[in-house]
Amino acid sequence: MLEKMFNPKVVAVIGATPKEGKVGNILLKNLKNFNGKVYAVNPKYSEILGIECYPSIEEIPEDVDLAIVAVPANAVPDVLESCGRKGVKNVVVITAGFKEAGNYTLENKIAEICRMYGINMVGPNCLGIINTHNNLNATFSRIMPPKGDIAFLSQSGAFILAVLDWAKVNNVGFSKIVSLGNKAVLDEADFMSYLANDDETKVIMLYLEGVSDGRKFMNVARTVSKIKPIVAVKSGRTEAGAKAASSHTGSLAGSFVAYRTAFKQCGVVEAESINDLFDFSLILRRIRRIDGGVAIVTNSGGPGVIASDAVEEFGLNLAKFEKGTIDELRSILPPIANVYNPVDVLGDADAERFGEALKIVERDPNVGAIIAILTPTAQMDFNKASEYILSLDKPVVTCFMGGDSVRDAIELLKRHGIVNFLDPVKAVKSLNSVKRYEIIKGRLEKEVESVEIEADVARVKDLIERYRDRRVLTAESFEILKAYNIPVPPYGIAETADKALEIADEIGYPVAMKIVSPDILHKTDVGCVKLNVNRENVVSTFYELVKRAEDYLKAEVEGVLIQRMMPLGREVIVGMKRDPQFGALLMFGMGGIYVEVFKDVSFRIAPIDRDEALEMIREVKAYRILKGVRGEKPSDIESLVDVLLKISKLSLDFDEIVEMDLNPIFVYERGCCVVDAKIVLR
Repeated sequence: MLEKMFNPKVVAVIGATPKEGKVGNILLKNLKNFNGKVYAVNPKYSEILGIECYPSIEEIPEDVDLAIVAVPANAVPDVLESCGRKGVKNVVVITAGFKEAGNYTLENKIAEICRMYGINMVGPNCLGIINTHNNLNATFSRIMPPKGDIAFLSQSGAFILAVLDWAKVNNVGFSKIVSLGNKAVLDEADFMSYLANDDETKVIMLYLEGVSDGRKFMNVARTVSKIKPIVAVKSGRTEAGAKAASSHTGSLAGSFVAYRTAFKQCGVVEAESINDLFDFSLILRRIRRIDGGVAIVTNSGGPGVIASDAVEEFGLNLAKFEKGTIDELRSILPPIANVYNPVDVLGDADAERFGEALKIVERDPNVGAIIAILTPTAQMDFNKASEYILSLDKPVVTCFMGGDSVRDAIELLKRHGIVNFLDPVKAVKSLNSVKRYEIIKGRLEKEVESVEIEADVARVKDLIERYRDRRVLTAESFEILKAYNIPVPPYGIAETADKALEIADEIGYPVAMKIVSPDILHKTDVGCVKLNVNRENVVSTFYELVKRAEDYLKAEVEGVLIQRMMPLGREVIVGMKRDPQFGALLMFGMGGIYVEVFKDVSFRIAPIDRDEALEMIREVKAYRILKGVRGEKPSDIESLVDVLLKISKLSLDFDEIVEMDLNPIFVYERGCCVVDAKIVLR
């Protein structure tokens, strides 16, 4: 769909001008090296900068594949109408002054025109697009980056300008660059779909402030990630808005958590910084798998140890050499050299000794990747060392640690796609991104297991309708959970002391008694919960709870929840918060009153399958406790998997539910039980 946008034969600049410094002038100058035909559009001129100029795009005597618009915002609708009548299907609107300036009506108008004519529009309010492979620089940046195989999509045009400047100095190449702008028509997912099959692109790099459609983004990313890596950095990591949340889940599951979770599930390799974004992209364009452990070869012990520590910290494995490898290394290295991993060829090593050690290490079947670390010494010829590195077949990254003495060698390596790092930790971190992508790709290629959940959907629909005017459901939550066959204790709600005694007699002693009030969310915190209540104390406890709620807390009381006291189990929490972009964000973790203190939680976006539910449980530190420690019997993890799957289904069935807390859930050797619950309605 976007082939002619990036590979047009004919381009028109609408708003072209001979006035120096104007966007329409810079655009025209940038396109003078374009491999195709360029026209200018401006009613005041017949030619600009030696390029034919027409009063309207409709008067250009041939079909136009791509129009670049740089006219005042109020003129853009008429220009797009002209493009539509001309049959132009690809448009880049550079012009600002739309929703970013509060002008939503104008932006909606141009989006509607594009839909009416079937126009693919980039922007408005964007820097433009670049295809280095045909010299298409449809931006107002004066810099054209070198040709390469990384595509870069960014919501920030200013950031692209900085990247172009950096890329030129550091000789880093790109295939395509897109400034997304306001994304009124085309968004990041549309470009990812196109780039998936673009032979000139090996890695897709994203700078995101937000996504237009979370579901669309995830679906596209899942497909694209199977073909080539997507590396993304997301700005806006703080969660100030979470402080107003009504539940534990709400306070922990902010929007950045949703993005991080979405990236993980749909195959995007997340970068935590701009440096990581480039490091990961540069490494993944060349290395996609690490079949074995990491070997370190160095002429300096200190950096070798730093790299070894980082391998363990990032969850990679140091390769364990076979005996033959160790014997070979001993035969070429001095007696005091370290022949185990990391291999230290010593500071007096020349390039030949270093190169021979690399070759021996590479032949070891347990080695999947090599980190080659060199510090400047009088004996070391870095250019020769680089030639040895280029002769290796297995994945390699380098740490040539220095300045002028290593510059030429680093450039040689760079020309062959090998990334150099000053810091060994960054080298390991980048290799870890390869491992992460490998795991992600394997997970995405696995067949998804369908999950069947039996539920009384009609019952829940009736309950939500009944309580629609009430935002937070506490005791009422148990009826909803029961309808989805989620285990809860025997219970009842009493409006009188006599009814409380009747319910308690029916469900059995001892009981827990909890106030039911829309004004009291955290009942334990304000003394509105009594545990282990026996028959002789039910009536007095009822009056005590009601009096405390009404007299001291000035709360509206609807009754008292009477629950069978359940045996203590290991406490966990299952929750859900509805994210505006991605939908239902599920949470699992250590339960009880300290959940927000320890924050030992994991997240997934619904729907999930059984494997993902199990992964959620395994990710938290409390999983070790659930498995049983020091002779304790393991908890019934499968019962928690079932609860997660049912909450996933419930959250998808009812958009009206915006938050859920099942906390605590007692987990036993067999089965589990939701002891307390809260559901927040829209």
